Amino acid sequence: MSKMKGLKCKECGKTYPAAALHVCEFCFGPLEVSYNYDYIKTKITKEKILQGPKSLWRYQDLLPIEGEPTVGLNAGFTPMIHAKNLGAELGLDYLYLKNDTVNCLTLSFKDRVVAVALTRAKELGFDTVACASTGNLANSVSAHAAEARLRCFVFIPADLEAGKVLGNLIYRPNVVAVNGNYDDVNRLCSEIAGEYSWAFVNINIRPYYSEGSKTLAYEAMEQLGWRTPDHVVVPIASGSLLTKISKGFNEFADLGFVSPVKTQIHGAQAEGCSPVAAAFKEKRDFIKPVKPKTIAKSLAIGNPADGFYAVKVVLASGGVIEHVTDEEVVEGMTLLARTEGVFAETAGGVTIGVLKKLAKKGLFRKGESVVAYITGNGLKTQEAVAPALGVPWNIQPSLANFQEALKAASADTSNKERGVQ
Repeated sequence: MSKMKGLKCKECGKTYPAAALHVCEFCFGPLEVSYNYDYIKTKITKEKILQGPKSLWRYQDLLPIEGEPTVGLNAGFTPMIHAKNLGAELGLDYLYLKNDTVNCLTLSFKDRVVAVALTRAKELGFDTVACASTGNLANSVSAHAAEARLRCFVFIPADLEAGKVLGNLIYRPNVVAVNGNYDDVNRLCSEIAGEYSWAFVNINIRPYYSEGSKTLAYEAMEQLGWRTPDHVVVPIASGSLLTKISKGFNEFADLGFVSPVKTQIHGAQAEGCSPVAAAFKEKRDFIKPVKPKTIAKSLAIGNPADGFYAVKVVLASGGVIEHVTDEEVVEGMTLLARTEGVFAETAGGVTIGVLKKLAKKGLFRKGESVVAYITGNGLKTQEAVAPALGVPWNIQPSLANFQEALKAASADTSNKERGVQ
């Protein structure tokens, strides 16, 4: 007996075998993995999870692979930080950061989804993997393909941040820079996927790939002492991450590992690419595609595949979806670094910017727990925040010169505190 029944259309319910498929041939709805939860319940226990590896594979029984994991064996199980300093500034006693800036191998949450996708791709017999990406996914596919000895193609927008381009090239994949935005890249990859027998992790392997995001919910509950948080703030690109975190919470509740879920799920977008936030604010049941224009390039998907489902999840949970300006994104990045020593990329700035906005609105009650998902490392997007950071002191190698610089800096700080320009 298998834990996977197959694939099922989210719209019409038509079923398919657990193959490399992602779209319903009847209604063109998206396919997702259908599980045999009765069987899973005979295999998984809290004790088994606790005795498992310190990686996302401790939840193997709830992930869409048939055999043992073969890729990304060290991905996941990243730190949960009680952010007391940031919480104090925002008036939150129980603020936590789920910190995927230190994920293995490539310092973003994409290492989770890629570990699952490439393990499944190998099970299905593929020898070539590929993706359309705004950066982090390409980095992760490139690294894990190198580890798994798979041929690799990654397709990226040509204006991607330099750090992320380098983060692909170092692993020696075939990097294809496309003159266009992510939606242009994704359309091209859909055409290529129809011509070549490759495992595109976010196209024909997408049903398996997206399930890896559930582990961010599993880990949060386990690290909070087998409890669901009262609130979570999740960045939105395609919308898949948010929907799968919700799914992960509910799966643990259905298994009896946690109490019934009452978590309010909040979405975060950058104003320059906020089609999901716009749909939420305008009370629409459809997403209007936009042309992205934001420094938060990892979230710059103008036509998000799961945007509609993300809105449904947020509404059902009693949450909200907010957006922040590019200036607020940078403020979020610097605030997080200054208070907690965590250098997040622009997506993290979006999350913290929205968290700050929601806290100011009084959305979080005293004593409630809040988890903010920080999904990627700031070393990849240094150019976005660099102009806001100033420059180092430049002194001669003498004590007197240092003391003069210290006096000048102290006077400058004092003037700023008094509002003197």
